[in-house]
Amino acid sequence: MALDQSFVGRTYPPTEPYEVGREKIREFARAVGDTNPVYTDTEAAKALGYPDVIAPPTFVFSLTFQAAGQVIEDPQLGLDYSRVVHGDQKFAYARPLRAGDRLTVTSVIEGIKSMAGNDILDIRGEVHDEAGEHVVTAWTKLVARAAEEG
Repeated sequence: MALDQSFVGRTYPPTEPYEVGREKIREFARAVGDTNPVYTDTEAAKALGYPDVIAPPTFVFSLTFQAAGQVIEDPQLGLDYSRVVHGDQKFAYARPLRAGDRLTVTSVIEGIKSMAGNDILDIRGEVHDEAGEHVVTAWTKLVARAAEEG
């Protein structure tokens, strides 16, 4: 069953603040194989003008996807997550995430469409720091595959 178009524009409450930890950044950089010292060495980051280590660009996905859970789990939307595949991801940064940031994410359903029986859900995550400054916008595209006819 196609997702309800009336959900486009629905905004979910901001998440509780997430504190970006220096060690989490280092672990993530190691996990993705990025050896840039700005992610692991405070002095290297400071030499480039940052107050502390910064996070690799895709680090924010862990926050925004968790926040998108509010959309995914919304019983009124009726998304069958067992049929979902990740279709696309993109980010637009105002500044890098830094160790010590306390960030909230507000998720918005930006688009819903159906193609060949598949539901395509576009979710925008707006990430702000504790001062209310915009840090990054993340767009996530989820595709709920059509049920197989048997």
